[in-house]
Amino acid sequence: MTPREGSVFGFAKRYERWAGVFAVLVVALFIINTLFRTSNGAAGIAPGHRVPPFAVPLALASLNGDANVATHPNDGSLGRRPACAVRGVELLNICELYEHAPVVLAMFVDEGSCPGILDDLQRLAPDFPGVRFAGVAIKGSRGDLRAHLRSHHLTMPVGFDRDGILAGLFSMASCPQVSFIYPGGVVQSRALLTRPRLSTLSSRIGALVADARARGWKPG
Repeated sequence: MTPREGSVFGFAKRYERWAGVFAVLVVALFIINTLFRTSNGAAGIAPGHRVPPFAVPLALASLNGDANVATHPNDGSLGRRPACAVRGVELLNICELYEHAPVVLAMFVDEGSCPGILDDLQRLAPDFPGVRFAGVAIKGSRGDLRAHLRSHHLTMPVGFDRDGILAGLFSMASCPQVSFIYPGGVVQSRALLTRPRLSTLSSRIGALVADARARGWKPG
């Protein structure tokens, strides 16, 4: 092998390696874009709009399956029964949560610091009796999610959206994304798009409670 042949061979090897890295980055960016893409440019459901109905298996339950997001009976792949009608001890149903109470809903990807929002919500929950706190993990490993919930002693309900359909329905553009919902399912204010200071989160929940009371809600 001549020196020139050797240098060309070395370049090819380096090119091959960097091409592989580039391909991995492209795939990662595609997944992130697909997961967090919004159709209307908004981040979260706009205030004054009703949240989409859904029912998903609880992360710690034995029930398996994709999210039910049907709005009518026999809604094809979205579900055979309307999501609001699908209830059970192994399910997280957003309609059941907001039926009689304000809801603070955190959606997140089970990676990095995103699940830390659950610790924050659980810490604040005793300060806001009557408010329903819940989380939904978008895709990811259910086994890892279960391990996280158990190791952090999290008792708030956390659902598992296996196919990630809720990311699109809730115009999810960041991780975590926290929605503030009136009794009845209407969004009270813009979603938080990052994990905030605990004081900021507490203030936002307090505002939700005050507004819900002004609309006639009383803690049960």
